[in-house]
Amino acid sequence: MNYVSVENIAKSFGERILFKNISFGINEGQKIGFVAKNGTGKTSLLNIVAGDEAPDEGQVVYRKNLKVAFLPQEPDLDPNLTIEQTIFASDNEILQVINAYEKALQHPDDAEAYQKAFEQMDANNAWDFETQYKQILFKLKLEDLNKKVSDLSGGQKKRLALANILLSKPNLLYLDEPTNHLDLEMIEWLEEYFAKENFTLFMVTHDRYFLENVCNEIVELENGQLYSYKGNYAYYLDNKEARVANEQISTEKAKQLYKKELDWMRRQPKARTTKSKSRIDDFYEIKERAHKRRNDHEVQLEINMERMGSKILELHKISKSFDNNVLLDQFEYVFKKGERIGIIGKNGTGKSTFLNMITGNVTPDQGKIVIGDTIKFGYYTQRGINIKEGQKVIEVIREFGDFIPLKKGRQISAQQLLERFLFDRKKQYDFVEKLSGGERKRLYLCTVLIQNPNFLILDEPTNDLDIVTLNVLENFLLDFPGCLMVVSHDRYFMDKIVDHLFVFRGNGVIQDFPGNYTDYRIYEDSKAPKEKEKTIETSETKGKNTWKQETKVALSYNEQKEFNRIERDLKKLELQKKEIEKLFEDGNLDGDKINDESQKLQKIIDQIEESEMRWLELSEKMEG
Repeated sequence: MNYVSVENIAKSFGERILFKNISFGINEGQKIGFVAKNGTGKTSLLNIVAGDEAPDEGQVVYRKNLKVAFLPQEPDLDPNLTIEQTIFASDNEILQVINAYEKALQHPDDAEAYQKAFEQMDANNAWDFETQYKQILFKLKLEDLNKKVSDLSGGQKKRLALANILLSKPNLLYLDEPTNHLDLEMIEWLEEYFAKENFTLFMVTHDRYFLENVCNEIVELENGQLYSYKGNYAYYLDNKEARVANEQISTEKAKQLYKKELDWMRRQPKARTTKSKSRIDDFYEIKERAHKRRNDHEVQLEINMERMGSKILELHKISKSFDNNVLLDQFEYVFKKGERIGIIGKNGTGKSTFLNMITGNVTPDQGKIVIGDTIKFGYYTQRGINIKEGQKVIEVIREFGDFIPLKKGRQISAQQLLERFLFDRKKQYDFVEKLSGGERKRLYLCTVLIQNPNFLILDEPTNDLDIVTLNVLENFLLDFPGCLMVVSHDRYFMDKIVDHLFVFRGNGVIQDFPGNYTDYRIYEDSKAPKEKEKTIETSETKGKNTWKQETKVALSYNEQKEFNRIERDLKKLELQKKEIEKLFEDGNLDGDKINDESQKLQKIIDQIEESEMRWLELSEKMEG
C-alpha cells in the first residue's frame, strides 16, 4: 500500500540547486534510511516530504487518513508544561479514547455510550496507557514526571518529543537523527522497539549500526541524483561499491570516446551538415560523462606529528563529585604510546567531566594529573565552533595553522585538508554562517586537526556528521599515529577506531575493558542473564471508577503485552481444540488420520495448560 508519492520535487537557494526532478514513494512496512552528505539538501528533502517545507517545484501526495508524526532536530514543546503534562497535552488518539471513556463513566444511565467507549478502550489497548508511557519515559531516562520542559536540556527535550511520537503510534514516522542525545543503552532499546512495532519509517541518521539493524531500504542523495538500495546498510555498501565501479568504467569509456570525438571536432570544416550537428550534440554529452568525477576522498596520510616522550599522561587516584553525585573515585591509569581508548557509559556518569579534567578545564577534587612535556592535546568538544560574522571557511582554518607536516618533508595545506573533508575550493570561500550544522561540525574538526596534536581527544565527534564524512574521519584516525581518546555512542565508529574501553558505570565506577564495543557487548551478554525489566507501577489516583484504577496494572510493559497476547492465543487454541474434537465426533477419520489428529490435539492441550498457568501468574501479579 502506497502511503506517500513524491513527484518531481526541486529545491534551490539562490543560484545553488540542491536537487531537482526527485521522485520516489514510501509504502507501508518500509523502513527507509536516507543518507547524503551534509549541505547537499538532506534536511530540506526530509522537511519537504514531512510537510514542514514547500518544494520550489513538484508535489508530495499523501494517502487519505494517514496518521503521520515527525521528530525534527529541534522539537517545539511548551516550556510551561511538565514531562507528564506534555504527554497528556498531545493529540494522541488513545487519550481521546480515554477521555471519552471517563465521560461515559460520569453518565452510567447511557448504556449505549458506555458500551461504545468500553469497546474503543479494548480496541486501542488503552487500559495500560499509563504503563506504556511511563515505561517509555523510563527507558529514555525521563523519570521525573513533574520536571518542567523549561528545565530540561536540549537532549532531554528531544527524548521527550521521541516518547510522544512513539506513544501516538503513527502509520508513518519521519525521524531526523533519532539517536542523537541517546546513550548506547537507549539506542539499543529503540532498535528493539522499532523491530517489534509495525511502524513505517523514513529517517535521517548517521548511526550505521542503527541503519543496519532497523532499515530494510537505503535511499541516497548524491550529486542531485537519488539512488535506492533494497536492503540494510551492509547491502547498501556492497551495491554502492558495485555502482561506483560501473560508473568509473563508464567514465573511462567516455574519456576514450571523448578523445576520438575531440579529434573529429577539431578537423571539422565550418559548414556542417545535419548529421554532423547531431554528432556535435552527442560530443557535448560525451564530454559531460567523461569529465564526471567523484568527490569521495581517500585519506592516506603519513602524519609527521611532534615527537612523544616516554611520559604521556598519568592519572593518580583522581576523584570528582558534584554534590552527592560521585563521577570518579580514586581512578588511576598510565597512558602508553599509540593507545586508542573509547569511553562509553550512560548520560550523566561523568564522561565529559573526565575529558575536561585531563585538558585542565575542570579541577579534580583529589588526586594528581601529570601530563608529559611533549604532549600537545587536540580537543574536539560538543560546543562546536564560534562563528565570527563575515568570516570565510578558509580564514577559520588559517587562524589555527597553514599546514600539517607529513613525513619525507611533505605537507598538507589548510586548503588540502579542507578538500579531504569535503569542502571544495568554491566552498572554502563561502561565509561560515551559510554552512549547515553538519558542515560547521566538519569545519570545527578541521580546526582541531590542523594544529597537528599528538594526543587527540574527541567528545561525540560523530554527532551531526554525515556518513561520507564519518568514513573520511575514520580513515584519517586510522592513519593517526598518536594517542586517541573518544567519547561516542556510534558503535560502528567505536568498533573501527578503538581497541580499548573505559566503561563509566556510574557512582565513580570505571571499568577498564580490553577490546572494542562489540567485544564488550558479547562479554556483557555472556556474563549473566539480563535483569528483569523494572516494573513501573501506576500512580495512585483520587476517586473511583477511573480508567487507571480499573486496570490495577503492576506489570512491566512487556508483561502487559504478554498478558494481552496470551488472552488472544487462548481463544485461538480453544477454537482449534473444538475443531479437532468435532472431527472425532463425526467419526470419518481413518487410522493414520486418527493418530495425526490425536497428536495435534495433545499438543494444543499442552499449550493451553502452559498458557493458562502463565495467565494466572500474571493475573495474580496484577491483582496483588
